[in-house]
Amino acid sequence: MIVMEPETAMQKRSATREGLQILVGDDQADVLEALRLLLKGAGHQATLVDSPQALLKAAKAQRFDAILMDLNYARDTTSGEEGLDLLNRLQESRITAPVVVMTAWGSVDLAVAAMQRGASDFVQKPWDNARLLATMEKQSSQAKERQQAERQARSEIEIARNVQQKLFPQATKEMRGLEYAGLCVPARDVSGDYYDFFDSGPDSLSFVLADVSGKGIAAALLMANLQAAFRSQCELGRTEPSAVIPTVHKQFYASTPPEHYATLFYGSYSGRDRTLRYVNCGHLAPVLLRASGVVDRLEPTGTVLGLFGVWEGEERSVRLEPGDALLMFSDGVTEAGYESGADFGDGRVIELSIAFSTLPIRECIERISDAVQKYSPIPSDDRTLVALRLR
Repeated sequence: MIVMEPETAMQKRSATREGLQILVGDDQADVLEALRLLLKGAGHQATLVDSPQALLKAAKAQRFDAILMDLNYARDTTSGEEGLDLLNRLQESRITAPVVVMTAWGSVDLAVAAMQRGASDFVQKPWDNARLLATMEKQSSQAKERQQAERQARSEIEIARNVQQKLFPQATKEMRGLEYAGLCVPARDVSGDYYDFFDSGPDSLSFVLADVSGKGIAAALLMANLQAAFRSQCELGRTEPSAVIPTVHKQFYASTPPEHYATLFYGSYSGRDRTLRYVNCGHLAPVLLRASGVVDRLEPTGTVLGLFGVWEGEERSVRLEPGDALLMFSDGVTEAGYESGADFGDGRVIELSIAFSTLPIRECIERISDAVQKYSPIPSDDRTLVALRLR
């Protein structure tokens, strides 16, 4: 293996002040030396290696601004397979430096194959000095611009994630005879699912679980819009489902693109008469686990929000008894694992709810969430669970 570095520290400092760090791979010593001199003359620093193995090792050990590599290493071969395989291995190793490939037997097919496997550009031997230098500098500059844009996007997404986390309930009030909790596991950095709890007076609690169509930043923005609409109603003292939902729908519809909508379940519980009044806007039917062992479902009572000009639906009510528990969830829970052809399903959710019914309500939904995560480790959709239980 040949590894050639600039001779002195002074030369190194001089070369790297304005120049590029370039990793060069070729099996011919005279080619390596010619490239070293060319790059040095242009103010760049070259690290030279003479085999695919050495190039991959060097690329993993040090960050380079660009990589210039031959596609043919084995003597008397022109297929470029070694170089193409090396490109695959560089991608698998998450090497981000732009790769410019070169070969003495260049062809359109080989160039296309190299580009398909991650190469940024293609140079044919014998090379034109000016073109080769311009290519290396261009690819390095474009790579730095991409990395800067990615860092900025990553920073913005992190800010969005932190902001959204503050949109979820930060503190909940203690209620005599009622325990409740919620959690959300986003499929991406931010979520299109939304849950909230509202203090609607002594011995009363209102709550919502919504699933906005779409994913990512767009869904998160719609989620924030929906949250603002619900909280504005709460601040006005409106808690009745029949009054809240039409108003929220009107606001959401006016500010939402026509193709987007939200399913949701909104409820208002009064501890005075242990009555839950609710509206289900096209959402998955929550599970009502009776202390007696009976399992009821609170089916949809109206259309989804944001899709139609006028919301149509009705408010319903159900009386709860001590020991009854209500479990709400988004389709990211029940549809977990659908990619493999077997959803987690409502049945498993109900079975786990019964199995964990003696646990504190937060631990109950955490156990269910853990089971979903184990069943399908990589979420393809946001997973949200909200539960209440009468003591």
